[in-house]
Amino acid sequence: MRATQKEATGKAVLEAAREEFERVGFEAANLRTIAARAGVSAGTVIHHHGDKRELLHAALFDDLDETLRRALSGLGPGPLESQLSALTRAVFAYYQRRPKLSRTLLKESLFADAPWAGKFTAQAGMVHGALAKLATEAAARGELRPDVDGALFAVAYLSFFYFALISWVQGAHGTPVSLVEHLVLQHLEGLRPTKKPSRRKVR
Repeated sequence: MRATQKEATGKAVLEAAREEFERVGFEAANLRTIAARAGVSAGTVIHHHGDKRELLHAALFDDLDETLRRALSGLGPGPLESQLSALTRAVFAYYQRRPKLSRTLLKESLFADAPWAGKFTAQAGMVHGALAKLATEAAARGELRPDVDGALFAVAYLSFFYFALISWVQGAHGTPVSLVEHLVLQHLEGLRPTKKPSRRKVR
């Protein structure tokens, strides 16, 4: 019973933190307001997360991790282009739900200190591994050439994704999902098996 209550309190604190960071930004947010949103004391928040930056990392990591795992597990069978489109749309839906928080997430996840730097790196590694597996499976189905390197393909996709994410966060591109999909499609065209010309029978 106590463990269940502790877990519920922890989730309430993290959700309150996400809401407050989105509402006023990281710098203006304070632990007392977050605690009040969650229905706990500021001391409880400090006990679980230490300071505001630690709370920020915990709130961002847990939320994004759940989003990524749910998106990856729900892709279903190929084709690869459809799988990647579904992944792009699912993850961008997360970012677009809280645009102000997304700016903070991008900044903090890229430049976090230990131990969070390692956690965010491992999270990116999980996505990279899943993408490499998708590419390898696509090659086995004949959608890509057999010599396509799945790991390099995953790097290419992540490059497209982060370019679109940064462009969107900076206000330079209003339709980031469409941008990623076009970049991926163009990249895939160069990796598909070459069709052999059909030979006409000579009569």
